[in-house]
Amino acid sequence: MNPHTQIRFMEGPAGLIELAIDLPPGAGMGAGLGLIAHPHPLHGGNNNNKVVQTIARALRDLGLQTWRPNFRGVGQSQGAYDVGNGETSDLLALLTMAAKILPGLGTPQRPLVLAGFSFGSFVAAKVAQSLREQGQPPARLLLVGPAASRFPMPEVASDTLVIHGEADEVVPLADVMDWARPFGLPVLVFPNTSHFFHGQLGLLKQRIQYGLGPLAPRAAPSA
Repeated sequence: MNPHTQIRFMEGPAGLIELAIDLPPGAGMGAGLGLIAHPHPLHGGNNNNKVVQTIARALRDLGLQTWRPNFRGVGQSQGAYDVGNGETSDLLALLTMAAKILPGLGTPQRPLVLAGFSFGSFVAAKVAQSLREQGQPPARLLLVGPAASRFPMPEVASDTLVIHGEADEVVPLADVMDWARPFGLPVLVFPNTSHFFHGQLGLLKQRIQYGLGPLAPRAAPSA
């Protein structure tokens, strides 16, 4: 963990949510917010996962404040695993609080980026769907190793950045392509790369920064 990471607790629908916060250097509270969802709570997923930390570093270096919550029942977060439903509610509650801390959150001057890895990609996509239905879509959505064959991934915006490993042993690449194909959604494939991007974290950070920065206004979801 970054030695400058702040650990805070915020109230959620099921109790306290443990939150790791990183601020971009020299930017005060940051120009925007990156909210990052971690892998499956019942399989060792937490906010210190190496892919999650890599996403956080990439977004922080783009000038965003990053929040990495622990899902229900993980670390010191209260509550219990809720198959993605309660987890989605928790992230939406965090965004409500974030809007009070970061005035103008969701505007071009203070963009919101949602990101998720593995199970977290399912939750992040559900949060993005909810925000879109409220008329407040995120600036961008980043899905790494999306759990397309394990959870009912919703349709996402056409500018969503999707990154997957060719040799993913948890979620086969073919399943991700089957999910993305009806939407015409591009998938960035890392050759010979496993689900956890072993040996590829530096390149992953680089590709995230290339794909998201500068943060452009998001496109509308495909019909």
